[in-house]
Amino acid sequence: MLSLLVSCASLSPDGVGRVKRYLFAHETVQPAIDGYKIAFISDLHYPSLFNHKRLQKLVHKLQEESPDMLLLGGDYVTVNDSIDALFKSLSAVNATYGTYAVLGNHDVKNRELITESMNRYGIELLDGVAESILVENGFSGETGEFSIAGVSNSFASDSMFAQCLEKVGGSGLVILLCHTPDFAERNSVAADLVLSGHTHGGQVSFFGLYTPVSNSRYGNRFLRGMNSTTVGSTVITTNGVGTSRRKVRFCVPSEIVIVTLRSKCDR
Repeated sequence: MLSLLVSCASLSPDGVGRVKRYLFAHETVQPAIDGYKIAFISDLHYPSLFNHKRLQKLVHKLQEESPDMLLLGGDYVTVNDSIDALFKSLSAVNATYGTYAVLGNHDVKNRELITESMNRYGIELLDGVAESILVENGFSGETGEFSIAGVSNSFASDSMFAQCLEKVGGSGLVILLCHTPDFAERNSVAADLVLSGHTHGGQVSFFGLYTPVSNSRYGNRFLRGMNSTTVGSTVITTNGVGTSRRKVRFCVPSEIVIVTLRSKCDR
């Protein structure tokens, strides 16, 4: 799988420490999808260091970005009575092609409440399923297609993901949304692009030279940023938005991830 990823980061006061931008160029990205923009956030742990005021600023920043699609990577709340308020706020983003989500390890005990709230606000939970997204390019008039797949228990085997991939036809781009980046490596999943969280980027790092906690069986390999699995899938791991256990971040800013798809096909 031939791919090219370029990243840059810009500081932002809008609810998170920064907006981190990636260009993902790949032979499976069809020309009609060129320029498609995906916003990805994960690990809100709301409320934590990420409080109500920051949530409203986050939503405003996401609205300013005008993403084609919003993806949510799990670990949403710290207390049950925050569930509805969180998803109601996020639903205001109104991404053109919808909002898709998976669950994280902290969401298991609240699965029913979270699922009900997602349904209420038009957020689609991907649980071992793949959705084909048909995109119409307003400039060229061309149409293109890609698939978004998700697993809500990314600490399990890949059987559900393998089954949902069987339903995906064609040779278009396949994006996997899963809470932990370990899932893609452990199961050698055949996705072109994997979007994950869970690690918090370590949450605390000593100037990028040493990170005590990785929350990954692979150490710091998939700790943050762009990496590749053994089978060649590109993995983007976000630092996340909120904090877990302790309300502190050091040298690991919270972030919104923006991925812009680029076609490498001949025009």
